[in-house]
Amino acid sequence: MFCEVKTRLSELFGTPAEAVEYHKRERYKKIARYYESLAGEELFIRFDVLEVFEERINHIEGAFRA
Repeated sequence: MFCEVKTRLSELFGTPAEAVEYHKRERYKKIARYYESLAGEELFIRFDVLEVFEERINHIEGAFRA
């Protein structure tokens, strides 16, 4: 599992999860594929996002796919 932790002072420009944009997701997918190649076997890979707000944390399991 790979996890991105994001926080924002306000949601004026979107939620923390929305800050994990296309280019960042693609970079994480490449890293995961590389890690899998080092392992020498097919692995279960999941990408989660943790949104940190002032009063709570929102865990988004499987936020995007490889």
